[in-house]
Amino acid sequence: MARLFVTGLGGYLGRALGERARAAGWHVAGIEGSTQLDVRDVDAVRRAMAAEHPDVVVHTAYRMDDASVNVEGTRSVVAAAGGAGARMLHLSTDVVFGDCERPLTEDDAPGPVTPYGACKLEAERLCASDALIVRTSLLYGGDRPSPHEVAAIEAADGVREMAFFTDEIRCPIAVGDLAAALLELATLNVTGLLHVAGADALTRLDFARLVASRHGRDPSALRGGVGGPGRPKRLALDCTRAQELLSVRLRGAREVLAP
Repeated sequence: MARLFVTGLGGYLGRALGERARAAGWHVAGIEGSTQLDVRDVDAVRRAMAAEHPDVVVHTAYRMDDASVNVEGTRSVVAAAGGAGARMLHLSTDVVFGDCERPLTEDDAPGPVTPYGACKLEAERLCASDALIVRTSLLYGGDRPSPHEVAAIEAADGVREMAFFTDEIRCPIAVGDLAAALLELATLNVTGLLHVAGADALTRLDFARLVASRHGRDPSALRGGVGGPGRPKRLALDCTRAQELLSVRLRGAREVLAP
């Protein structure tokens, strides 16, 4: 039985990945969250990983508001995975980029405009040369609504006052599709950078309206607005390489959220 170790196993993606992996016959272990173990504690991470003898480590743990978790946590996981002799898949983000008028490929130079994007890029550069770095986008469609879905639902219900960006373009991916892609990639000899996101490039407003409609709300109740100069803009990811490697189909949000 192949052995998988997942950081952030209790998180939105980690939970979906763990469930899918167990169903596929993997032995799954990992770090549920910070209450179990601080990923910045390299000795604790080494011990936890060594006890499980993983074949593959998938590093999904992150914090939007704590660069040390993203950077020092990745440093710890990289060291522990290397010590355990495990292959590593590291989850990164489209916001390592800032703006591009065409879909971004793995060969494009990063240029983050947010502190989160900058620290995630720093984390990418800590990974070993034989690691696979998977850049993805907004997640949705899990066993409970993601924060992006909650925002759209609450705004449509009048519970939350907010505008959704009309000048920020992303490629949202259903969390189940990403989990399936990661599990397949765990079995493939692929290294370096790989973009894995949904097929549809959507403004944040368009995505929020799809979510609202799927959850039985009036999409016209949502209003748009322009993001400030410190926001990323057009971050469509070119996933051609991933789709050539994978049997998993990376569906667009229009298909997934169709009524």
